[in-house]
Amino acid sequence: MQFLAAYIMKGRLQAMTVAAALALLSLAFPPASIVSSASVALVTLRRGAKEGLYVLLFSCLAAAVLSVFLKIGYQFALLYGLVLWMPIWLISIVLREGRHLGVAIEIAVLLGVVAVLGFYLYQPQPAQLWDGVLTTMMQPMLAARPDVPAEDVRHSAQVFAHFMTGAIAAGSVYSLLFGLFLARWWQAALYNPGGFRSEFLTLKSHAKLAMATIVIIAVATLASGVLAEVCWNVLLVLLVLYTFIGTAVLHACFAVMKGSRFMVPFLYLTLVVIPHVMVIIALCGLTDNWLDLRKKISNQTAE
Repeated sequence: MQFLAAYIMKGRLQAMTVAAALALLSLAFPPASIVSSASVALVTLRRGAKEGLYVLLFSCLAAAVLSVFLKIGYQFALLYGLVLWMPIWLISIVLREGRHLGVAIEIAVLLGVVAVLGFYLYQPQPAQLWDGVLTTMMQPMLAARPDVPAEDVRHSAQVFAHFMTGAIAAGSVYSLLFGLFLARWWQAALYNPGGFRSEFLTLKSHAKLAMATIVIIAVATLASGVLAEVCWNVLLVLLVLYTFIGTAVLHACFAVMKGSRFMVPFLYLTLVVIPHVMVIIALCGLTDNWLDLRKKISNQTAE
């Protein structure tokens, strides 16, 4: 995909074309939104906030024009573009000015936490709202599969409804950060080969945030009712941060071991095939503040 990055950096028109076209394509193929947002992030990271904002705004206009030919409401296209690109533009500014990928990730995750808390303030009983949404979504499936026990599906929907707010926020943060990572990788590939790898493998969170996370885990476990529900939803968003840090820790550790050419790909394959392992990896990322596994493993291999 390096050729696409080179094309984006040729000029504003090229960047706007890629961003707008892929944003509309993402309505039918959601993963395209990551590449679309990465194009805005790449321009911001390389040329600054002003140039990134220029591309963002005119990409919104381009998406609105294209939406007319595709018979999609231009108001929707404008709003969709702002929602898709504004967060990654802000996070890209943080990364460009601060030059610390870990800090940019933490801010993105904290924005997700704020979104969860804000939604609970706006909607005191979000589980009821999501229960209705999930029930409506499951009706066609139940109609097509009459052999599936409707009561079991209904019970699962009621349980999952309590965690939908955090799950949606976490998914949005994952999408945002994947776009940022892609843009950073593009930037490194074009102007600083190998830079993204070293930056990613040294990811680390702040100890105070890790301590706050442990407190939230304790409250979620010991409390009940709305307080526990809010804490669990917040933890789903914080899981994003520690999943990335845990992945970086294990990647760095595996990379210095014998058989690294097999172990590192196996790590990422496991993440894709067995998503539940993310909890273990997140715990690894959370405890890295105190265990410092990368330093211990590197010292052992050096002996």
